[in-house]
Amino acid sequence: MQTCFPPERLADPAMRASEEVIRKCVHCGFCTATCPTYVLLGDELDSPRGRIYLMKDMLENGSEPTAEIVKHVDRCLSCLSCMTTCPSGVNYMHLVDHARAYIEERYTRPLSQRFFRRLLATVLPHPGRFRLALLFAPLGKPFRPLLKTIPALRPLAAMIDLAPLSLPDAAPLDNSRLPNAKGRVALLQGCAEPVLRPEFQAAAVRLLERCGHAVIFAPGEGCCGALVHHMGREADALDAARRNVDAWTRELEGEGLDAILITASGCGTTIKDYGFMLREDPAYAQKAARISGLAMDVSEYLARIDLPPGDGRGLVVAYHPACSLQHGQKVTEQPKRLLAQAGYDVRTPAEAHLCCGSAGTYNILQAEIAGQLGRRKADAIDALKADVIATGNIGCATQIGRFSGTPVVHTVELLDWATGGPAPAALRMKTESLAVRVE
Repeated sequence: MQTCFPPERLADPAMRASEEVIRKCVHCGFCTATCPTYVLLGDELDSPRGRIYLMKDMLENGSEPTAEIVKHVDRCLSCLSCMTTCPSGVNYMHLVDHARAYIEERYTRPLSQRFFRRLLATVLPHPGRFRLALLFAPLGKPFRPLLKTIPALRPLAAMIDLAPLSLPDAAPLDNSRLPNAKGRVALLQGCAEPVLRPEFQAAAVRLLERCGHAVIFAPGEGCCGALVHHMGREADALDAARRNVDAWTRELEGEGLDAILITASGCGTTIKDYGFMLREDPAYAQKAARISGLAMDVSEYLARIDLPPGDGRGLVVAYHPACSLQHGQKVTEQPKRLLAQAGYDVRTPAEAHLCCGSAGTYNILQAEIAGQLGRRKADAIDALKADVIATGNIGCATQIGRFSGTPVVHTVELLDWATGGPAPAALRMKTESLAVRVE
C-alpha cells in the first residue's frame, strides 16, 4: 500500500513502525475471510483491510480520531487471525496496538466508556482487587435485565454475566525444592487466572515437578500488561513490562532460568513482544529482548521435555486453540500432540481459526458481538460430542464455559491427570456417567 507520511511524523519510532506495516499490505483481501467481525457483520470497515485504511488515514495525516474510526478499531478483537492468513507478512498486531494508543491519547470518549475502561484497567490487573470485585458481583445479578436495557450500563451487565457464582480458594505459590533438577523455570503468576482458575497453575507445577523441573515464582512480577496494552494505555503497559523484565532478570542473574512459562496464552503473546514494546528504551531494550526470547507457552516447553507415559482413559477431548496461541504465537501442533500422546482422543472443531469472543476485555466492552461469537464457537465444539474441552487460555475457558455444558479445562490439567495427577475439578463435577471414568 502506498503511503505518504510526512518526514516529521516518521521521526516518531512508533509511527515509523506503523508506516512499514501499512506498506506491506497489498489489498488482497485474504484477511476478510478469517476475520470474525467481518464474518459476522459483513462490513468492509470491520475487516483488517478496512481498518488498515482507516488507521492509515488517521496516522498519516495526524488527524484527530473520529467516532467512526474508533468504533471500528474498538470492534477489532486482536485475535490476529488475519496475520495467519496474510501472504504479505503484515504485522497487524503492532499496527492496531499503535492505533489504539494514538486513540487513547487523542480521543475523548463518552463519560460511561471512560469510566468502565478505567475501572477495568484499575481492577483486572490486580488479583486482590479482582477477587474483591467478584465477591460483590452476585449482588448485581438481579439487576442484569435492567442494566442491559441502558446502553451506558451494558458493560456492567456483561461483567456481572461473566462473574462466577463462587470463587475457588487461592492456590499457594511455593517455589520448588527439587535437588538436582533437570531445569529451572519461572511460571507467570498472572492476574485473572489465579483468581478464576488457580487449578491451571497448580497442574502445571505438579506436572513440571513430576518431570524433574523446578518451578519458581519471581518476586516483584505482576500482570503482563496485555489488558491495558489492548486498551491503548501504553504507559501502563510499558510499566508492567519493565517491572516483569526486572523481576525475571534478577532470577536470570541469580540462579538462572531455562525458560519463562505462561499458562495464559494471551499473556504469552504480550510477553513475547516485550522486546518490540521496549525497543526504544535504552535501559531495557536488550533485557526485554532476552526475556522475550525465554518466554514460552507451557505446552511449548512440555513438548521439549520427556513426559511420563499417560493414560487418557479414552476420553474425547475437543481442543480449542486460543487465538493468542495459534495466531499470536504460532503454537499450533504441540498441545494436540501432547494430548494425543497422553492417550486422549483429540478432535478440533470446525472454524477453529475463529475467535470465541473473549479477547481480554472484549466480552465486556463489546458484549453483543462477543456473545454471538461465543455461541457460534460453543455450537461448533458441542458438535464434536466430546467429554471435555481443552484450551490454553483463561479467557477462552471462561467464555466458552458460558455457552457450552461441556466442562472446560486447561490442556495442562489433562496432561497432569493422565500422568498421575488428580482429575481436573471441572471434570469431577460432570455427569455421573463420566464420573465413573474419571475416578
